[in-house]
Amino acid sequence: MKTHPPVEALIFDMDGAMIDSMPYHAKSWIIFTQRHGLQIDVADLLARTTGRTGAECMRELFQREVPRDEALALIHEKETIYRELFAPVFAEVAGFKAFAEQAGALGLKIGVGTAGDKHNIAFAMANLQMKQAPMAIVGGDEGLPGKPEPAIFIEAARRMNTGTSSSIVFEDAPFGIEAARRAGMRAVAICTSHSAHQLTGPHVLAQVRNYHELMESKFLQNLPLGRNE
Repeated sequence: MKTHPPVEALIFDMDGAMIDSMPYHAKSWIIFTQRHGLQIDVADLLARTTGRTGAECMRELFQREVPRDEALALIHEKETIYRELFAPVFAEVAGFKAFAEQAGALGLKIGVGTAGDKHNIAFAMANLQMKQAPMAIVGGDEGLPGKPEPAIFIEAARRMNTGTSSSIVFEDAPFGIEAARRAGMRAVAICTSHSAHQLTGPHVLAQVRNYHELMESKFLQNLPLGRNE
């Protein structure tokens, strides 16, 4: 049985893992595509794009190479719709902030690895108002490939000076779970937008609906923590 080094860092996906935003991304895609005269199966589009960067999403949607300036304008339009929809009802994934605070109190580093751009990141962080800001935030507009490629998670670990095998990823989407595996990281499936059977793998330590379940099971307290070594 493979042994892992003590856990030093937790890396959270943002949409669907930190904030309960995925229904509003779905609604924003519907409005955005209607404006552009496109008819889509939104569930199919989300399955093909969740975890990918904005530019990758636009290439997938329009099924062509989208020049950078055009992609940026399209992303801005779509994400503005999303933020306008979600802002009045903004909500974290239940228990997230309390769980993150508990992790910080145990000496764990907190990072974020998201395909979201700087505007969505700023929107999420301003509304979450975490007591302690994440040590590192890697976004999808920094030039790295989106998930299931592992680059975003690997960069988050690098910025925290933490090894990939010492990090645990918290993800709500299959591409993110796969990205964690490719990065050599363990994962926890947050089943807000996908079922547990869609978020499986030998590297998945737990499958939960929210962070209250992790706290009730004393997930953090049962980890081998780096600070105790």
